Amino acid sequence: MKQKTRPYVIVRTYSAGVFAGNLVARKGKEVTLANARRIWYWSGAASLSQLANDGTAKPGECKFPAAVSRVNLTEAIEIIDVAKKAELSIKGVPEWRV
Repeated sequence: MKQKTRPYVIVRTYSAGVFAGNLVARKGKEVTLANARRIWYWSGAASLSQLANDGTAKPGECKFPAAVSRVNLTEAIEIIDVAKKAELSIKGVPEWRV
C-alpha cells in the first residue's frame, strides 16, 4: 500500500512564530509538523500567503534556521498550503546560524 504524502504547509502560531513543514497531525489548535523550519524572518514575499504561493525572491536575506525532525505547535492560528515551487524555495534558503 502506498503511504499518504504529508502536505507541506506554513503554520502561524499565537506565540511561537511561524513554521514550515510536513503536516503530520492536527487536533484543534494543536499541529504537529515533521521536517519543520522556523520562519524567523523572510524577505522577497509581501506576506505569508505570497511566501506559500511563490516562495521567496530573496533567499539570501531570509533567516530560516535548521530544520528539526518534529515539532508540536499548541496554538496554531493559521495553516496555509504551500505550492510545490514555494516548498522548493523555502527548503532552498540557506540555513541561518549565528
